[in-house]
Amino acid sequence: MQRDKLPSLLLLPSPPQPFSQHLLNAAYRAPLTATLAKLKASKSQAESKLVIAVALPVLQGQFIRSKTLSWAESQSLLAGIYTLVSVICAQLSIPTELDGGPGSVDATVILVDHDRDKRIPPDLKPAIETNSTVVVDLATFATAYHPWNYIFHVRCERGLQLNQTYLKLAEGKQTLLQEQLVPVEGGLTLNNTPKEIGGSASEQQQQQPSPPQQTAGYPVVCLGGTFDYLHPGHKLLLTAGALLLRVPHKDSKQSCLYIIGITGDELLKNKKYAELVQSWEVRALNVITFLSRLLHLSEQGWKTSTGNAATPAQIDKKDGDFRASFRNNTIQVQCVRIQDPFGPTVTREDIQALVVSGETRSGGKAVNDRRIEQGWKALDVFEVDVLNADEMADEVVTKTENFAAKISSSAIRQQRHARAKLV
Repeated sequence: MQRDKLPSLLLLPSPPQPFSQHLLNAAYRAPLTATLAKLKASKSQAESKLVIAVALPVLQGQFIRSKTLSWAESQSLLAGIYTLVSVICAQLSIPTELDGGPGSVDATVILVDHDRDKRIPPDLKPAIETNSTVVVDLATFATAYHPWNYIFHVRCERGLQLNQTYLKLAEGKQTLLQEQLVPVEGGLTLNNTPKEIGGSASEQQQQQPSPPQQTAGYPVVCLGGTFDYLHPGHKLLLTAGALLLRVPHKDSKQSCLYIIGITGDELLKNKKYAELVQSWEVRALNVITFLSRLLHLSEQGWKTSTGNAATPAQIDKKDGDFRASFRNNTIQVQCVRIQDPFGPTVTREDIQALVVSGETRSGGKAVNDRRIEQGWKALDVFEVDVLNADEMADEVVTKTENFAAKISSSAIRQQRHARAKLV
């Protein structure tokens, strides 16, 4: 694979705690802006792909088979970073949808379990080591995600430490030229100590929040959507759903199931610019392509993909039903065509968890009402945050007026319609 077709990597150290959209903006806006601007300026003949790896101690639990995470905190962090990416791309006029063409950046945010205070043994031989969640540690990430076009790291103490640790773990995975290692400026809260950010050490101790509530995973998780021109809002929803999976041990011969209901073409004929709506098959393939970046693990890295980095070689394609397997068949992904608001949630009793957005909250209630009518157990419903620039600095909000509309599928279709008229 040619180098300019490879994804690039941005390594971000742990965010300030407790984080807010304002603090994430202060910490990550500078490195994200520098990275996205460089990728835009690369003049690639295709879209640029960027993996944003946020290294923080996200997993709890002593044993591999019983790791847990805080779903609420994790999805909130993802929403904050995807919001930043969307705002910056809007300012820089960078399209963000998957397969957006030359000048676009297809960014994927991945949470990587890493405690910078925990010493890594010098004789450690990095390998792929999975656990009961979809999140992997830094050694597994370095083993499975490669090679890269560029590797960006933040020019601050924590950023340099993370970069050095990562390069040590990734040693031998690819031969890197100096020009591929790109330092970028860190934001204010990455350069200051906790004392400088929030007062004295005693004040910091008093401000420490209670540990976030851990979330038990589920064997079967479901969500639904249209997923036309896959954009950051879709990526947040799909990642949040994956974080709810309870992944069986690789030797158990069992699997968890992630069901994504995707609206059928017939229901989209009245959409604005309906002639530009992608077919169900394209939308389903794009969903699996994106999820592959989170779930596909191989010591060969992208070499086991099909030309689109991290896309699994085997997708079982049937009419209205696309399936793929990951991590020694411990994770099954199924994309099904839906022709009504309920989809598989009222035809499969074994589904336990449903992920919704603010727009589909009422749909979650309707699903549970129907299941209860059928004598089934109601689903546990999880609502993801919206991508919202309102909590950021005033100047950012001013420059991104109508922010929500800029990242919608209908807006992307409108922009493509306008470009087609100019050709």
